[in-house]
Amino acid sequence: MKALLEENIRLLQKQMNWLKISYEECQHIGLKQAYTVDEFGKFETLCGRFSRSIDFLIRKFLRTLDAYEFETQGTLVDVVNRAHKRGLFQDIEEIRTIKDIRNTIVHEYIEDELREVFDEMLRYTPKLLEFMSNTLRYAQERG
Repeated sequence: MKALLEENIRLLQKQMNWLKISYEECQHIGLKQAYTVDEFGKFETLCGRFSRSIDFLIRKFLRTLDAYEFETQGTLVDVVNRAHKRGLFQDIEEIRTIKDIRNTIVHEYIEDELREVFDEMLRYTPKLLEFMSNTLRYAQERG
């Protein structure tokens, strides 16, 4: 189990790095009425990384952390609630919003509708990165 936790720590670090890079690129571009193909591509990349980051964090990493600490497996709501109790994030509503943004991203197939989520991604990516960083620090201290 320790080897799996260590591997997940490595993967979380890698995911955080790529998410930061995409976030910084998109923050530099900023919000616009129209994007160049390259700019829109960078925002699409951020969308994918944002979605994969929250999925990996909740569906894989936190479940592994629960197993490592001998917590009873349960629903994703249980996983998130235990993460909140561990102090990995402060506001459960922010995590719900991040999950809602992820759901919007993965279900939007039309460019104009995807563009509407760019503002929320720029606003909530720092919160997601903070959650990831807190989780990483917590796991490293226990592993």
